[in-house]
Amino acid sequence: MSTGGGDGMTRIETAFADRKASGGKALVVYVMAGDPDPAFTERLVPKLAQAGADVVELGFPFSDPVADGPVIQAAGQRAMRHLRALPRYLELVARIRQQTDVPLVCMTYYNPIFRYGEARFLADARAAGLDGVILPDVPVDEAQEWQPLCVQAGVAPIFLEAPNTGDAQQRRIAEGSRGFVYLVSLKGVTGADQGLGQDLEQRVRTLRGLTDTPLAVGFGISTPEQARQAAALCDGVVVGSGVIRRIASEGDPDANERAVLDYVRELRAALD
Repeated sequence: MSTGGGDGMTRIETAFADRKASGGKALVVYVMAGDPDPAFTERLVPKLAQAGADVVELGFPFSDPVADGPVIQAAGQRAMRHLRALPRYLELVARIRQQTDVPLVCMTYYNPIFRYGEARFLADARAAGLDGVILPDVPVDEAQEWQPLCVQAGVAPIFLEAPNTGDAQQRRIAEGSRGFVYLVSLKGVTGADQGLGQDLEQRVRTLRGLTDTPLAVGFGISTPEQARQAAALCDGVVVGSGVIRRIASEGDPDANERAVLDYVRELRAALD
């Protein structure tokens, strides 16, 4: 599988650019790796791309997920039965990468990466086929070493911009992020059906003046209509809890997979 697009563009950059060129907005889909088991994740991710996901965030479970709402926390608990170690996660990423060129972004917390070794993790992540990393508990002000390590390794550091982000932090986030900037739509943790923050339009306008890097909005987006509203302001939307709920619903895994893919197709249609 290739490592990027033409003209030296990365997979993430190419995905956003291609979607923009087609007149649509990018769809970033979050799943917890290993939920309900690694085989399900490995089978699902290539199908998510076929259903219309432009980027897939692959969560690595952590015992103290401070940014995660109850739905994703529960997914992490289920995943930890099968996928507690980063090497196994990276092996799963590598197997997925053999099947699809969709950009893959790791979303986890700093502690597992610190224990693994930052430079070692980034080298192994790149080799496995990861394109970016999101660490909710590493704000840009504390990423003076992490950000350049990511860039040097060819793995995009993606920072979170939130309603309470100050002006100076906004500028550093805009300058430091690669791939896309992740705008948290509202205060609090992840979760479906929370709506969009009232100041989102102004925040987008401010960031537009600071960077050409694509802007994607997440947290609280679960319905096609919410996705459409958010996409009107930015370059893409991130949907997680709505996907996780369908993965975890009662019934057999095949039925859950079909429900997830139907949901992603509905979101895709809303963004085109």
